[in-house]
Amino acid sequence: MAKKIVGWLVLLPLCAVLIAFALANRHLVAVNINPFGSPASADAAGYGIPLFVVLYIVLLVGVLLGGTATWFAQGQHRKRERQWRREAQALNQELEAQRRRQGQSEKAGLSEVDELLDLR
Repeated sequence: MAKKIVGWLVLLPLCAVLIAFALANRHLVAVNINPFGSPASADAAGYGIPLFVVLYIVLLVGVLLGGTATWFAQGQHRKRERQWRREAQALNQELEAQRRRQGQSEKAGLSEVDELLDLR
């Protein structure tokens, strides 16, 4: 419950700041797709988009690229964890097999132990 409250206490002011930023940057800016064209040419008019939309798109692209880079960087850790899980599963299966064998030998009695202790 405390996590939700803290989350809302962080999320609400952040949303308010983003809305205020969007309202303050409503003016249109020219976005040109062609980076090699001169800005003075007639075809360089581009598209009129509100500045906050451009900045939000750039922010979203940055978050996606950062997340993708992090995902690739942590690939070796995920691979190692999969190997450890397989090893742990194999060891658990081996342990269960040993316990079953031990349970079967206890049902048969202590004949092996009796033979070892019989020194006469």
